[in-house]
Amino acid sequence: MNDILLTLETQLFNQQKICTVPQLLHAFPQTFYEPFLYAGIGYIVCTHGQFSFIIDNDTYTVRSGETFFLPNDKPFRIIKHSHNLGYHILLFKVEPIRDILNTTVMSLNLYHRFTSDTQYAWRTGREADLIHYVALINSCATHARGTFTDYEQTLLTVSVTYCLCAIYQEKILAGQPNKASAINMRKTEVFLKLIQLVETHYMNERGVEFYADKLCLSPKYLSALSKSISGYTVQDLVFKAIIRRSKTLLCITNKTIQEISNDFNFPNASSFGTFFKKQTGMSPMKYREIGLKDSPVQD
Repeated sequence: MNDILLTLETQLFNQQKICTVPQLLHAFPQTFYEPFLYAGIGYIVCTHGQFSFIIDNDTYTVRSGETFFLPNDKPFRIIKHSHNLGYHILLFKVEPIRDILNTTVMSLNLYHRFTSDTQYAWRTGREADLIHYVALINSCATHARGTFTDYEQTLLTVSVTYCLCAIYQEKILAGQPNKASAINMRKTEVFLKLIQLVETHYMNERGVEFYADKLCLSPKYLSALSKSISGYTVQDLVFKAIIRRSKTLLCITNKTIQEISNDFNFPNASSFGTFFKKQTGMSPMKYREIGLKDSPVQD
């Protein structure tokens, strides 16, 4: 095993928060020949040749020009590859960037949950972009570690996450679903519209009725639909968006608690503080103290 492949093997074995190497690879690490599961987001862009893998006893083949999206809920295992294989790889954890991701990231999981003919690899049309992200993230790693390079790498993983969301959303809404899956596809489309509305209006609108009216649905039906797809009610989604933005404001601005409270239209700082503590388990001031010591994108 060459040094580059050994580096990747070590990263994967340790489940590091970012697993990638800058070079085009021509063989797989030994880890991939055993059932492998990574608790995060990952993809392999095949640029030459092809390879095959197994998930749930089903065999899939990835060909040149296609991207394999690693499942985060079930292991896969490589079984063979062509002699002229070439690929780029990137895996990264979501936890370090969860606070600065909005709810649209849920679309990453929708495709696998709501299509019966699940694919793990296809030609996305964005392969060049995905390879470029691999190069940029690896470029950060070659520089001396520091606050700004760490933030740069963090924001690059945020950017690639949104790129993947766009790819998945296009895949979700593409094609002609059969009648058996048409209802699920319709629900998914409504949910995607909901989370886009939440991201637009959460600072001013917390009521379910507002979002239901925008989508011409009853509040009860919309909350049930949201719960069935994401595990969260509409109000949960709004609250999560408020908390995410609040954490950012607390950590990277000098705004007072009252000013942040005003941003979200709370009647006063006390009511905002009560809301924040109920959702996070700590007061806004306590979170700010912790956040100033650590990265503003940490949980």
